[in-house]
Amino acid sequence: MALSLTLPTASGSLAPYALRGTAPVKPEAGVKFNRIAYSAAHVVADPLAAVDPWLQAAVDWDTTIAYRRHLFSLGLGVAEAMDTAQRGMGLDWPTSLELIRRSLDAAKDVPGALVASGCGTDHLNIDDVKSVDDVIRGYEEQMAAIEALGGKLIVMASRALARVAKSPADYERVYDRILSQAKQPVVLHWLGDMFDPALAGYWGNKDTDAAMDTALAVIAAHPHKVDGIKISLLDKDKEIAMRRRLQAGVRMYTGDDFNYAELIAGDGFGSEPTHGKSDALLGIFDAIAPAASAALGALAQGNTEKFHAILGPTVPLSRHIFAAPTRFYKTGVVFMAWLNGHQKHFAMVGGQQSTRSLQHFAELFRLADAANLLEQPELAVRRMKTLLALHGVEG
Repeated sequence: MALSLTLPTASGSLAPYALRGTAPVKPEAGVKFNRIAYSAAHVVADPLAAVDPWLQAAVDWDTTIAYRRHLFSLGLGVAEAMDTAQRGMGLDWPTSLELIRRSLDAAKDVPGALVASGCGTDHLNIDDVKSVDDVIRGYEEQMAAIEALGGKLIVMASRALARVAKSPADYERVYDRILSQAKQPVVLHWLGDMFDPALAGYWGNKDTDAAMDTALAVIAAHPHKVDGIKISLLDKDKEIAMRRRLQAGVRMYTGDDFNYAELIAGDGFGSEPTHGKSDALLGIFDAIAPAASAALGALAQGNTEKFHAILGPTVPLSRHIFAAPTRFYKTGVVFMAWLNGHQKHFAMVGGQQSTRSLQHFAELFRLADAANLLEQPELAVRRMKTLLALHGVEG
């Protein structure tokens, strides 16, 4: 008998929904990917902690690290303490550093596990930041702390820099200082204002093409200190254009949660391998990890058709999770982890489980089912019914 439940519709009415019942795809064991793939991983809140959720972060460390071990087991790297983990949006710097430390320790037990960690300026009181030098000191403080743990850096976009910089030259000065000191090649991070409105006009220009010129100039000045750049602009043409202009050997890490399948598959442009395809550093890979692993395995075996067959159906789900206001996407990521049994509750740092509507969750549930992403359908139905009941919907 098919599993079913009652879900709200876009019109505000209620309608029965029967699950498709298709088993999630299983990744093949032992397949080495031909793309580097980082999942920007979420944190699991501790709902039993005596804190004010809007003001203080309480993390369930055991479950949080267990999820990272799950990602490692699927061949995915972890991009740690990024915005998916609510960095600067509930998760403060001391807790972020502890998260980085614990993830790096967990990775030591997994041969080949990749961890790259967010380095930013979010510990600064932004009202006290008056100059580019203040921003540099902020970056250097976090950089030193992460590198002391042996960590690889993801140099995150800085709200403080976006606030005080007066020209592209200010960005060039900051990144020149940071890159010249880096102990190992870093990943740069360009997050669009759809993810964080405080980052509008990053790289010193509201015109994206002009901003891209500045970012490329920074990379060209330090090609051996830059592993790659992650851009999250939700514009595949911008990403492809920048990818083709990168220095030889510098990777494009797609952060495009709308078009990742085709960007990872690539277009084969040019003789430089990194110009014709994107690697991945994606928040959506947290929510679709088994499918992402299986698809990347198929791609590595030369089966592009299977890659798209697995990953293609996940794209509508991702576009829904990352729908405007895009900064609330983390709620959908954690909701998926709850539905699939990776955590016992649907509570979030900052109380952000409240940022999406019941209709949003209902459509997310339908799309997850359509994409074969419900790992334990019976559990997912029970948990969805619990959420429905909390909103006064029975059945």
